[in-house]
Amino acid sequence: MSVFFLVIDGCAPEYFTAETAPRLHRLARARGFVKTVLGALPSVTNVNHACLLSGLWPEETGVVGNYLYDPATGREGFLEERGFMKAETLLTLSRRRGKKTALFTVKGKILGVYGAGADIGFSAEAPDPALLAHLRLPAPPPIDSVESTRYILEAAQRCLEMDNPDFLYCTTNDFVFHHFAPGSDFARAQIAAVDEIVSRIHALDPERQIYISADHGMNQKTRLLNFPAAAHAAGLSLYCLPPLKDRYVENHVYQEGGMLYVFLREPGARAAFLGFARAQPEVEEVPPAAEAATRCHLPPDAIGDYVLFAAPDCAFAEVPGLRLVTDASRTHGSRYEQEVPLLALNPAAPADDYRFSKDVAAVLLRGGAV
Repeated sequence: MSVFFLVIDGCAPEYFTAETAPRLHRLARARGFVKTVLGALPSVTNVNHACLLSGLWPEETGVVGNYLYDPATGREGFLEERGFMKAETLLTLSRRRGKKTALFTVKGKILGVYGAGADIGFSAEAPDPALLAHLRLPAPPPIDSVESTRYILEAAQRCLEMDNPDFLYCTTNDFVFHHFAPGSDFARAQIAAVDEIVSRIHALDPERQIYISADHGMNQKTRLLNFPAAAHAAGLSLYCLPPLKDRYVENHVYQEGGMLYVFLREPGARAAFLGFARAQPEVEEVPPAAEAATRCHLPPDAIGDYVLFAAPDCAFAEVPGLRLVTDASRTHGSRYEQEVPLLALNPAAPADDYRFSKDVAAVLLRGGAV
């Protein structure tokens, strides 16, 4: 039994409906199910790909964001290479069991962080010329385009036709959803490409297990707060790690996201910090790291002293000054982007066995399907 697992980056359930993806929804009614499940927090790309590929929570994968910070050394930077994922993935386990594996992604960092275990690894951001030639593919379009979704799916289809991997994991880019709401022409075009090409992939092998989900949802945000700048202006000394932060500034120009990890540089200032943070209208909650770790299944030693959760229409952002009111920000990272769709064809278990997006991997591993 072969498995195709598609992760539509940033796809809130409102994008992926029976109207926008009619073929796949009809197939699901006959051969599987469609439902809404929950991703992991923070609702950002790296965190959830680690969970989707392992069936485990961040406390076990060790991946807590797209950006890293070591308070002992002051080292910080983008998480884009191997060595940070602590758990085995569907790719590594499948290959160890003698099965052929593939990872096809628009964003290059997914291949960089999670590519271990992929016999065939393809990135539309930086494609391998030899693989382009082997699959007889043209040069890819810009990754910040709706065309990139069609391209990576057609590349995955070509790989299935030519190389027939037992397990293929495929991901897109959330550029379109960062800029266009459900119902917009560009959003509908992206889902239409998914509907068309994954239906073709199903037709290649009607018994193939196919799963479609997302790493996180997406919502409009109207109030952006530069929390580090505001805290500094209030006389507080701290470092804020935004889990959402990555190189793809075309997706979120202000690195705006719904959670922050706060590292206090003066432990004696806890009371002052809490008073200040709770007074900000953009802040919904300020649990200590131990409490946030328990609630969100995060490793407590990697998320600072406190975790900030943004209010529904708000985000923490690197804006000029302290605040920005805008109608041009669609982003994620908070609990309000935790809901994602899950469509399954020929699933390994009944629909009730899937409550979280990571359960796809958990069920596959439990049943030995990969």
